[in-house]
Amino acid sequence: MLYIVSTPIGNLKDITCRAIETLKSVDLIAAEDTRHTRILTRHYNIHTPLTSYFEHNKVRKGEYLIGLLRGGKNIALVTDAGTPGISDPGYRLIKLAKDNKIDITVVPGCCALIAALSVSGLPSDSFVFAGFLPGKSIARKKKLAEFREEKRTLIFYESPHRLTKTLQDIEETLGDPLVVCVREITKKFEEIIEGRASFLVQDFEEKKPKGEFVLLVSLI
Repeated sequence: MLYIVSTPIGNLKDITCRAIETLKSVDLIAAEDTRHTRILTRHYNIHTPLTSYFEHNKVRKGEYLIGLLRGGKNIALVTDAGTPGISDPGYRLIKLAKDNKIDITVVPGCCALIAALSVSGLPSDSFVFAGFLPGKSIARKKKLAEFREEKRTLIFYESPHRLTKTLQDIEETLGDPLVVCVREITKKFEEIIEGRASFLVQDFEEKKPKGEFVLLVSLI
């Protein structure tokens, strides 16, 4: 069985009893970053062996993990934070397991985009999640232009070093919409900042962005 296990996005207490039980009972934990996951396993006294599964070893390690699963082993797939398969390479292992008719189950829990949406105050009955926007401004503006007529709430992930430039591109491409920036969800310095894109550009130019961000955009 391949277990898709959600883990905390910041606060280590945000893990389910079932997730702890699963991580303790499987034969192996496949983690995006074993160093990061080891913090969690040590905290909860989980002694299950860890192996890395990330973007640059996905082919070789994927075949290895499928071999273990076909041999009767139980494996838990985890990401650095949140739910595997959401903006991480985990979906490739999940698809590979499906192609090989491996049994799969999910142990649901935290997901940054859902947590951010729930506190944003923006319409949540229908939304579009587009993950990380392209790194280059031209490509980013081209992608953003696809959403000009979108009435649903837009959700993006963004890193601190690209945040201001991304907000500038949102302002220029989407007409200075309302944006909610949710920073460091569930962590000590959690912060929710709301305003027009132009206001947020100025705000973050004055104070250097830190931490990981979820950007929620409303065009209505």
